[in-house]
Amino acid sequence: MKQFIIFVKKEFYHILRDPKTLIIIIGLPIIQILTFGFALTNEVKNSKIAILNPTIDETTTKIVDRLEASRFFEIEKSINSPNDLDAAFKSGKIRMAVVFQNNFQSNLLHNKKADIQLITDASDPNIATMVSNYATAIINDAQTELNPNYQMPYQINIATRLFYNPQQIGAYSFVPGIMAMVLLLISTMMTSLAIVREKELGSMELLLASPMKPLVLILSKVVPYLIISLFNWLMIVILSVWLMEVPINGSFLLLFLVSLVFIVASLALGLFISSITDSQQVAMMISLMGMLLPTLILSGFMFPIENMPLPLQVVSNIVPSKWYYSIVKDIMIKGLGINAIWKETLVLVGMTLFFIAVSLKKFKIRIS
Repeated sequence: MKQFIIFVKKEFYHILRDPKTLIIIIGLPIIQILTFGFALTNEVKNSKIAILNPTIDETTTKIVDRLEASRFFEIEKSINSPNDLDAAFKSGKIRMAVVFQNNFQSNLLHNKKADIQLITDASDPNIATMVSNYATAIINDAQTELNPNYQMPYQINIATRLFYNPQQIGAYSFVPGIMAMVLLLISTMMTSLAIVREKELGSMELLLASPMKPLVLILSKVVPYLIISLFNWLMIVILSVWLMEVPINGSFLLLFLVSLVFIVASLALGLFISSITDSQQVAMMISLMGMLLPTLILSGFMFPIENMPLPLQVVSNIVPSKWYYSIVKDIMIKGLGINAIWKETLVLVGMTLFFIAVSLKKFKIRIS
């Protein structure tokens, strides 16, 4: 045990003496959680719009005020002629134009009908759909406020209730995904590089010649990165709760234990990568490209897995971050317990055992 602690200290000293490694291990998670947490969002806020209102009246003014008062829209300009619409969109300064009918209030009072046209920039169809939906909802609310006693011959009232995230805050979805991506990348990459570096420098044979068993030697190199990964996890959780106001509705202890399982799985994956590579460059490429893209695309936090072709849905099952992302959402956002996440946790445990078994089998006692 004394020799094991000495080797663990040696690895810590090596990490602390390398500023580049410290920046990657400590600085990268902070930068990623802040950048991705604020930049990645499916919310549409402060979208710039143009107003074409040929006859300004009390009704149109109230509707325009409601649009401007919402957090979704910001009035960029008022347009005097339909001919100016094309130029306004081509300038790239607006996402939508709200076009009122001529004599809007008069038609509404006398004909019981008035038209509003919403013209959106559909070069990004998802944003165009959301912007038009927001505007439609605001205009419908304004209509109800203007004439609350008006009843249609038949009326269907639709009540909508949003569970877990009623404010539709984008961080609730993206923070668990970023947590999975950061922990997987850091744990996998740093572990694989630490062992492959010993191979490249030729010091692995010297370490294997020591009285310590090879398994204990490998564990002594993994333990420092386990501790650092747990520190990174705690830092991400604090930033998420304090800065991005993402709640932990479930058990913090359960979240910690499951995160520990995921970190160990990521470290085991790093061991596996180190066992099949002999250069730091190759290990880094596999860790970055092999983990980053699958996490972004196949974990479910950016693109719904159920919308993907069946082959990709099957492939997504071998991505560890997919299972951890689902677990974190269930615990932090939904407040669920072990009964809801035990299957995903077992998958992570199985992956961990598989990577450890393959790594030990491929680990070479003597470097040729």
